Order: sequence, then C-alpha cells, then structure tokens
Amino acid sequence: MTEPVAMNKPPRGNARPLAAFVSQSFADAFKRRGFAATEIVTRWEDVVGADIAAHCEPMKIDWPRQRERDPSASATLVLRVEGPAAIEIQHQAAIIIARINQFFGWPAIGRVTLRQAPLRRRTRTPRPALSAEAVQAEAKRLAGVVDDDLRQSLARLGAAVKRG
Repeated sequence: MTEPVAMNKPPRGNARPLAAFVSQSFADAFKRRGFAATEIVTRWEDVVGADIAAHCEPMKIDWPRQRERDPSASATLVLRVEGPAAIEIQHQAAIIIARINQFFGWPAIGRVTLRQAPLRRRTRTPRPALSAEAVQAEAKRLAGVVDDDLRQSLARLGAAVKRG
C-alpha cells in the first residue's frame, strides 16, 4: 500500500517579478556603455545635484585600454549636454568628477568630455506646495522642541512625509 502524499506543501512558485527580468536587460545595456553600475544613470540627479543634472546626462564611460596594466588609470565620462549649457558644464567638470568619484567611493573618473545633443527629458509633475495648515498642525505636535527653526524644519518635513 502506498503512503498518502502530504497536501500541505507550499505551491511551486515559478513566477518572478518583472523587475528581475528588466533589471538584467538594463544591466547588460549599461555594461555595453561602460557603466558597471546602473545607479550612475538612474540616480544621476542625486549624484551630481539637480542644478547640474538639469543640463546634462551621462552617455557612457570610456575605460582606458591599459587598465589591465595600470589599475589606477581613471576613466572618461562622456556627457550629453545641450548647446547653450556646454560652457557652464565644462566649468563645472571638476565638481562633477568629485561628486561621481565620491559616489563610487574611489577615483574612477578622471576626465569629462561633452557631446552636444538634446537631452532626453523626463517629464515630472511638480508636487503641490505644502499647505500652511498641515505645517502648523505638525508644529503643534512638536511643541516640546525648544529651537524655533528646528521645530519649523521638522514640521515641514513631517507635513511633506505625510503628504506622500
């Protein structure tokens, strides 16, 4: 006589999140352009700041061929820049290099070159301004904070977090 099969086994889940497939495809595309990590592109505004990111975007990273012989050789970052902003971005190249190297944690980028072309704009809907009532309500909750500037800053932060 055969033993009965236990019916409380967890179901086999072959379903994987779509992000697992898409991220691998994007990672391959980024590697072809010299980006070891996708974050430099996806978090560009966080890395270099909103004022710089508004006028340029990374196209690729050119790694030197002698990198096998000299591991300390730094790469060249190629940026897409709109025509009128090219001179300003050129003057800010040292700042861009410093911020990217700080993001990587090692001196990966040594040079920046510019390619003048239109940027691929992402349309973002601006967030509505914080209501004064929400900020005041948060400030009342923070009555125990003695410093007025700190209390107002925390109230604005709390209202922004609750707004979503």
